[in-house]
Amino acid sequence: MDPAPSRRSLRRYQNLNIPIAVTAGEPAGIGPDLCLALAETELCSDIVVIADPNVLRARARRLAIKYPEHLQLVPISCPEADVCGKPATANAAALLESLRLAVDGCRQGKFAAMVTAPLQKSIINDAGIPFTGHTEFLAELCGTPKPVMLLVAGDLRVALASTHLPLREVPDYLTRDGIRDVLTILHADLQARFGIANPEIIVCGLNPHAGEGGHLGKEDASIIAPVVMELAAKGMHVRGPIPADTAFTPAAGRKDAVLAMYHDQGLPVLKYAGFGHAVNVTLGLPIIRTSVDHGTALDIAGSGQADAGSLVAAIALAASMAQR
Repeated sequence: MDPAPSRRSLRRYQNLNIPIAVTAGEPAGIGPDLCLALAETELCSDIVVIADPNVLRARARRLAIKYPEHLQLVPISCPEADVCGKPATANAAALLESLRLAVDGCRQGKFAAMVTAPLQKSIINDAGIPFTGHTEFLAELCGTPKPVMLLVAGDLRVALASTHLPLREVPDYLTRDGIRDVLTILHADLQARFGIANPEIIVCGLNPHAGEGGHLGKEDASIIAPVVMELAAKGMHVRGPIPADTAFTPAAGRKDAVLAMYHDQGLPVLKYAGFGHAVNVTLGLPIIRTSVDHGTALDIAGSGQADAGSLVAAIALAASMAQR
């Protein structure tokens, strides 16, 4: 990744001739703050923000800054425009519409990629709209049966075999077919999206010590290991299951990506290593989608404390992927 993406225009990616769409996310969170911050960078001329202009104007007033008239917008309409720190269920439908506009624009060639600021998932569900997260919603819009969540912080890449599931449901969710599909998508997109010709992937075990020979769980030997052996026999550079407590260490050897079995197995390591500049990428889609590595931060919305580093990194990575 670019070590200083905030100081360089996206037009340095010579094949990127159309803008990147940025959805502003939850109006009560820091998404509007971040979008306003983008207006002060060289990135501004290379992005289009999908947002309610009234939300952005209200946030600019709270931040005591001049509203950036030069910011390119695709407008949506949020019934509750000035809800800093207090999400409103009335805005849920408009926020999902912003995602639809971004997806449609990408598929029609209007946008090179889409980058998303965070949403408050609980508010969308409280509005009576089932919503697990961006990853699953975008996959449904694109007709993608198996999206894969990948977090990137520099050279560290962590993919997930399961995403937003309660921990007690994870073992039952994991199957040979599912893990095979995730590894196949991860391998293909590391080649196509990241330009890695022969990706090396480490697969974490599900249980402590990767099952300890069956004494700490059977899933590692019965579900994960057979898939790893099968794909390795076909020429994929994949190793595992490796105990998660060592998979990320130098002792585990070279790796272009680590596949974790569940959300909080892999992401604490990733976020510790790169919080504030890590990027969430959805693999397996026919479009490019990246996102920030943090939540809505309702407690600091409108305070001037929001850091746009992760959003800037997400835009820079999306541009790099779009060029490929």
